[in-house]
Amino acid sequence: MTGQKTSSVRSGHELDNQALETYLADRIPGFTKPLQVSQFAFGQSNPTYLLKDGNQQQYVLRKKPPGALISKTAHAVEREYRIIHALGQHTDVPVPKVYALCEDGSVIGTPFYVMEFLKGRIFEDIRMPELSFEDRKECFYSALETLAKLHRVDFKAIGLENYGRNSGFYDRQMKSLHKVSLAQAAVVDKETGEKVVDIPRLDEMFAWFSKNQPKDVATIVHGDFKMDNLVFHPTKNQVIGILDWELSTIGHPYSDLANFLQPYSIPSVAGGFMGAKGPLPVPTAEELMQVYCKHSGLAYPIPQWQFAVAFAHFRLAVITQGIAARVARKQASSAFARETASRCVPMSNLTLQIVDQGDLVDAKSKL
Repeated sequence: MTGQKTSSVRSGHELDNQALETYLADRIPGFTKPLQVSQFAFGQSNPTYLLKDGNQQQYVLRKKPPGALISKTAHAVEREYRIIHALGQHTDVPVPKVYALCEDGSVIGTPFYVMEFLKGRIFEDIRMPELSFEDRKECFYSALETLAKLHRVDFKAIGLENYGRNSGFYDRQMKSLHKVSLAQAAVVDKETGEKVVDIPRLDEMFAWFSKNQPKDVATIVHGDFKMDNLVFHPTKNQVIGILDWELSTIGHPYSDLANFLQPYSIPSVAGGFMGAKGPLPVPTAEELMQVYCKHSGLAYPIPQWQFAVAFAHFRLAVITQGIAARVARKQASSAFARETASRCVPMSNLTLQIVDQGDLVDAKSKL
């Protein structure tokens, strides 16, 4: 269990501490000088910092990366702030408290927001080897119950009616990811002269996705719902906060559930990704899907589930390709970015394994 480790601020990600200190002192009640800044190891896309004030009160700052951005929508910290604020004000979905949003790039170079630092546990290894099976089970169950709670939120009632379109989620995802992937593949490493890897058989993937996608449903979706984006209570096996909302929108609930259960369909040799399979027992994917369905009201078994699995693999292929592009442009914000970037092709191959099995028999099923 790690996930909240920090180090000194990495080269190229330094902040203007004095300007930030002045800004926070004017906007956060009780904030005192001097300000101390360190950087979290996580945060592949938006650099994330731990702040400590003069009383050792801790805060978290997330900002856009420096320099020109390949994809502006993937770094929209303003959207992160908006949804965390709305959920915190109007629902019981567990999120950190947000204190300030700064859209003025002149303060520290790019827009940023500041939120509460949640003292708790983050599990980077989904197998949770330090816990007993019963504790692991309770943590998994809490994660799925939390996801169902998020998907039950009436987004229109909490002021998020225009947070995303209310239909056509997977069609929009395909169009957007295709455009982003082509732009990323065109990036050239300034040192080696090599282009970023292409995603193989892209047109075949899209043809299969278009033919086999499920019926449209609209809920809030987190966009990157996974175990290491959850903060658990220090001693209770209960989620106390969902982190990393940069990809959130209005979309299809399948996408979040497939993202969370993705480790169950990734072999441990697939480019270094951590799979859920191994000697340590964890709740099965089927068991967890039933927990989610029980709390969300979704039918079980879930129709066209393999579509959701395949699309989650494809989406992760594009995300890792994007990290490769940021490495090439010297914009990567994580110490592990180069390793993560190498996983694009393995994830593409996992997508193609499902595509090559042919059309889904329940392609016309309804939820």
